[in-house]
Amino acid sequence: MSTTTQAPPTRPPGASVPMSHREVLYALSGLLLAMFVAMLSSTVVSTALPRIVADLHGSEAGYTWVVVASLLAMTATTPIWGKLADLFSKKLLTQLTLVIFMAGSVIAGIAPDMGALIGARLLQGVGMGGLTALVQIVIASMVTPRDRGKYFGYLGAVFAMATVSGPLIGGLLVDAKWLGSFLPGYMEGQAWRWCFYVGIPIAVVAFVVLQKTLHLPTIKREASIDYLGATLITAGVSALLIWVSLAGTQFAWVSATTAVLLTLGLLLLAAFVYAETKVAEPIIPLRLFRDRTTSLAVFASVMVGVAMFGSTVFLVQYFQISRGMTPTRAGLMTLALVGGVLVSSIATGRLIAATGIWKRYLVGGGVVMVAGIGLLGMIGPDTSLLRVGASMTVLGLGMGAVNQNLVLAVQNNAAQADIGAASSLVAFFRTLGGSIGVSALGTALGHRVSSGITEGLARIGVTPPEGSTGSEIPDMTTLPDKIRPVFEGAFADATGYLFRLAVPFAVLALIAILLIREVPLRKTIEREDELEQLAEPVAS
Repeated sequence: MSTTTQAPPTRPPGASVPMSHREVLYALSGLLLAMFVAMLSSTVVSTALPRIVADLHGSEAGYTWVVVASLLAMTATTPIWGKLADLFSKKLLTQLTLVIFMAGSVIAGIAPDMGALIGARLLQGVGMGGLTALVQIVIASMVTPRDRGKYFGYLGAVFAMATVSGPLIGGLLVDAKWLGSFLPGYMEGQAWRWCFYVGIPIAVVAFVVLQKTLHLPTIKREASIDYLGATLITAGVSALLIWVSLAGTQFAWVSATTAVLLTLGLLLLAAFVYAETKVAEPIIPLRLFRDRTTSLAVFASVMVGVAMFGSTVFLVQYFQISRGMTPTRAGLMTLALVGGVLVSSIATGRLIAATGIWKRYLVGGGVVMVAGIGLLGMIGPDTSLLRVGASMTVLGLGMGAVNQNLVLAVQNNAAQADIGAASSLVAFFRTLGGSIGVSALGTALGHRVSSGITEGLARIGVTPPEGSTGSEIPDMTTLPDKIRPVFEGAFADATGYLFRLAVPFAVLALIAILLIREVPLRKTIEREDELEQLAEPVAS
């Protein structure tokens, strides 16, 4: 009895050859270092922010803008980096983002005031936007969608490590006051400045490792950069974020300034959409939105960004101001959140790679994320830390299952020629949602804190200092014992209020995820229609 063996499928000339697991890990080493330093730059500063803002005489608006500045720059530049990755060397672009990031870090470390610090954070955000987009794009150029999940799991692990180590390092640097003696002039005694310097050596190592390990073929094709589109989207997004950030504090929500900024932002974005239909190489190819999965994933990413970034960024402030923790202890409390992210991202990535099924993990993650945000909406000044930590773990489990897998779903449907634009599209809208969330919820926090402090001081018969708005970030160690509980209660109440505001956005993200239609993960880097096009010359 004869048996026949099925020959392996032939690969059309020009088709990409997936790398082996060992080759991918070798090439990923520099990328993961680059991603680590980008994430570290945000998390290492988060613990130090209350001290930074207090030393630079900032307000709650300043606190918010130190975070928003980097998110704004990330948001505006992510699709630009993604499109450039479709046209030029991904390796050189990644190294360029590291250089930009290091320059921003140096400037942030020597910033004499809040304005300079916010400007430096903008420059850091440009580099971070490139790293966020390019790492996922490079992985998509090396690995098939079926195997991509486990490598995205590694990204989740790096995210978790940066999130764990960042607050701890930041807390230790702030508490190590002796480090401030090594700083000259006006910087002396401000040990938190080392938070901006600590990532620079890692970025240098990442640059060198990328030079030695990352070897990708550069597809030679005529490049046409959409300068007009890049300018319009940057200006439009910036105008809207400035409006969201300053409305209610610098000017009224219903005012002439609101009308100008809102109208300007919408007109610029409308002009961007029109311009994208007229250029050969648009920053965001509008045809991508014809795909149902892409459109729903983009909407879900915006909602996740608002709910996740907009609420969790203020948790460290809650631990330091409302619970009286040192920066180091506040950093340790974040272990609960990132532990959930670490476990969930790695586990779901491996399960998806093994089975090729992904939607159930997205849906499960969305449900768990809603539950985690809802639980954190009930925290107060006296909530058990065990309960707070458990709620953070639940949120982390949901975040780990949702974030990377939304990108995977979009990449699976995108053509390889559009992989940069498609990958950055999800990241762009997630950071856009995060920027809006941090800005809007930060404004809501400021109002809630201000009214809470005013009411609390009135109850105990204390008149607020003249010129005080109630939204300044206080140095809790200098407050009298009679007043301190008022501030602790006001910040705790406002933090729980933020999470309650975030719940509807998480629910909308879950609804969008439920409507996504699952498409089996392909086992080739190129899409089937691309492989057919590559095979046509051979057939003829």
